Amino acid sequence: MKIKEIRDLSTDELNVKERALREELFKLRLRHGVSKIESPAALGQIRRDIARVRTVLRQREEKE
Repeated sequence: MKIKEIRDLSTDELNVKERALREELFKLRLRHGVSKIESPAALGQIRRDIARVRTVLRQREEKE
């Protein structure tokens, strides 16, 4: 997910997106622990997406 797409979302949508990404990361970690996953790079990508979302949320908090 690109930063421009993230910045276009509202704060509520960002909170929902963060929860969804965290859930997806949890599921991927479980699958990775039990068996081989198709793309181990997906773990890093999801972590980076979570960081991007949190960064935008923090920037919005600082502006208020």
